[in-house]
Formats: sequence, C-alpha cells, structure tokens
Amino acid sequence: MRRSGEEKGCAVNERSVSTQVAVLGLGAMGLPMATRLAEHLPVSGYDPNSSRLELAEKAGIRPAETAALACEHAGVAVISVRTAAQMELVLFGPDGIAQSLRAGASIVMTSTVGADAVRSAAAALDPLSIGLVDAPVSGGSLRAARGDLLVMVGAQPDHLEAAQQVLDLLGSTVHVVGPQPGDGQLMKTVNQLLCGVHTAAAAEALALADSLGLDLETCLQVLQSGAAASFMLADRGPRMIEQLRHEPVELRSRTDVMSKDMGIVQDLCEASGVFAPVAGAAHRKYLAALQAGLAQHDDSSLVTMTGSSAEPV
Repeated sequence: MRRSGEEKGCAVNERSVSTQVAVLGLGAMGLPMATRLAEHLPVSGYDPNSSRLELAEKAGIRPAETAALACEHAGVAVISVRTAAQMELVLFGPDGIAQSLRAGASIVMTSTVGADAVRSAAAALDPLSIGLVDAPVSGGSLRAARGDLLVMVGAQPDHLEAAQQVLDLLGSTVHVVGPQPGDGQLMKTVNQLLCGVHTAAAAEALALADSLGLDLETCLQVLQSGAAASFMLADRGPRMIEQLRHEPVELRSRTDVMSKDMGIVQDLCEASGVFAPVAGAAHRKYLAALQAGLAQHDDSSLVTMTGSSAEPV
C-alpha cells in the first residue's frame, strides 16, 4: 500500500483528530515529528534531556517526567531512539511504557534498530494486547517537520489501522512492505545500505574535488545535474563544503547513528549470504570516523577523513 499527495491528505482529514499521542525520544528526528503531530493532535513527550523537553513545550507538546507518564492517556505511542537497547528501556525498563499503555494501544517504532529486536518486542507486547507498528522513517529532520517522510511499514492490519492517522501525518509516502513487525526494518536496512554508501561516496568525491582545487559550489551543482546526483549528495553536500572550510555545521544526522545503521546492514548481509564489499568498506569508514572522535558530529564530517591515516583534517 502506498499513500501520497492528495490521497494521503484526504485520509488525514477524514479521520478523527481526537487520538492522543505520546512521543518518546525528542532528538533530531523525534522533536520535529512530535511538532508535526502537535499541529493536528494532542501530543505529550518525553526525553531524558531536559533541554529537549523545554524545546518540545515551546512547540506545543506537553512534557512528561517519564516515558510512562507521557503514555498515561495515549492511544498511540511513537518511539524515536537510536538503538535497540534504548527501545527496550523505553518499552520495558523501570519507567517503561508497556505497563502504562492501555490494552488496544499501538506503538509506532520509527527508528532503525534491526528486525530481530522489533520482532522480539512485538512478541513481548502481544500478551498485553498492545500492537507494534514497525515504521522506520527516512528523509531527515527538515522533512520530518513538514510531514514529508518516507515511512516503511511492517504491521498486522488491525494495528496498522489504529496507527494510520499518525503515519499519514508523518509521511508524504507510506509504504506497507509486509504484514508483520520486522518487515519495515528489513526494508529500512536495504534503504540504509544505499544511504550509507552514497554518503561515504559523496564525502570522497567532494574531498577529491577540494584537493584538486575545484570550486566546491560549482562542483556540487555539476554533480547534481547529471548521473552522479543523489539525495544524500544534495542533502549532505552543502554541509560537507562547510566542513571542508572549517565553518559551523548544523547537526542533522549523527555519525554514530549512520555507523550503527551500517552495522545492521553488515550483519544482515552476512546472515543472508550476500557479498557486499562496498557496504563493508563504507561501514569501515564510519567506524574510522568514530575512532577519530566524530561520533556526535554531523555525518557530513566524513568528508574530513582524508589521507592514508584516515585522520580528520
């Protein structure tokens, strides 16, 4: 199933807007998604970082002291975290939402954490009559803020129906790629293989252009006008140019997040018996960036990994 454009807009407008939503994790993606939802629905939010809660409150989101408290009256809970361990903590930790959500509620998992982790969580939630909608997203924070994400969904039909309004508000295109939790993660892993490789390739191309003395803005314009164009080059390219010029760079996508995703890609390729040396090389480049202290930097910082020593310039 795919929803986009006018079809998606009609679906949103025809549904009741009374659903209360909780967003757990108000980081680079969670906060703009929560802000987008708060334009149409009552939204509560939780993040362990108090500064993110302050930003959320300014955006019309009701801040909560714990994840469990954020979900007390929610029919749909949206999770936006970095790792499978964080997902487990939000769901089943001391203040986990599994015990505070009512039977019949749905959880929308928007992060890339791997199919096995999502399948395990769904199995643990099933006895509680809580549905898990596996819905990893792609598109970045700016598109999240305007409801223009790509959403890849794996969910049972009844759980999908319960979360459809939220999905339609978050995504301009919602693809249901399978009937079970984990299916969305598999599709997102394939997506991330390309995203990770494209970002690494864009970094190397612009580093080469810089070393050759080419005008970087012109170079980016030329590359985006032909067969070398890609979303990742268009999105990261301007920030990579700022990196090369040692200018301030907005943090939109952390290096450790892409490195984590490429680790999931690597594991799935190995488990599936797929020979993927290009993905492996890209993963090693991200790991080198982590070792160089770039974990919490924007992943456009990959362009600074030059020379045989792979040290940032």
